[in-house]
Amino acid sequence: MSEKKTNKLSLLLKEGFLLVPGVFNPFTALLAKKAGFKAIYLSGGALTSSLGIPDIGILTLDEVVDSVKKIKAVVDLPLIVDIDTGFGEPINVYRAVKAIEAAGADAVHIEDQRLPKRCGHLDGKEVIEKEEMLKKIKAAIKARKDMLIIARTDARAVNGLEDAIKRANLYVKAGADMIFPEALVSEKEFAEFSRKVSGPLMANMTEFGKTPYINAATFQKIGYNCVIFPVTAFRAGAKAMEKTFNIIAKEGTQVNIIKDLMTRDEQYDVINYSFYQDLDKELDNDKK
Repeated sequence: MSEKKTNKLSLLLKEGFLLVPGVFNPFTALLAKKAGFKAIYLSGGALTSSLGIPDIGILTLDEVVDSVKKIKAVVDLPLIVDIDTGFGEPINVYRAVKAIEAAGADAVHIEDQRLPKRCGHLDGKEVIEKEEMLKKIKAAIKARKDMLIIARTDARAVNGLEDAIKRANLYVKAGADMIFPEALVSEKEFAEFSRKVSGPLMANMTEFGKTPYINAATFQKIGYNCVIFPVTAFRAGAKAMEKTFNIIAKEGTQVNIIKDLMTRDEQYDVINYSFYQDLDKELDNDKK
């Protein structure tokens, strides 16, 4: 890990292994903080779905910057941001990193896919040449002030594990602070990757993909520094909302699912409603 004097995520990683849930808006970020997580992850897969679009590289820099600003306005947790391929060529990466760090991000990850990109666990991906990815990493490092640069490689599904390992070590030499191997297919592969790659590592524990379900403790044991759960909260919420809408449409009432709903008091606790209520009273008293 590169020495960072002020980067909160870097300091946390030095303290130990991190579990990092995926969020996609300020409310989910607040829920993650309430649950006790020490860092959060802005998932491209969850963010795009929340906007009603697929995760194929059509999300814009402005949309990501806006989401980062809104999340960081309500939580002070270190935030890792998925920026796909960096929104274009190396010079686009340079501009994106500057904008996203200014918005409040503590880390970004950039992948070595070729546009149009695919979800990392779908077939049909292509990867750019190693040299092109090295330029993107160097551009990101040149642009950042204190933010961590995480290099993701999708090469396992395209060229095999050995190419992914070779790329990862080149990315470390180029200055990447952490490596993110996407879509490895077994615990054995994750362990081999860890043995052969010299830098800190981030694992992705998504659902319904090419990676089997591996416990966080296992990732830690085989040499990973953190694990993200990028779309889990989105999928859980989406399933609950789908069920809710179907019941209301069928029954014309929510009375039979009241027990499944967050109460008004619980909702207000998450958004710190009482703070604003007390502030309003305090300001009124100041006028007197």
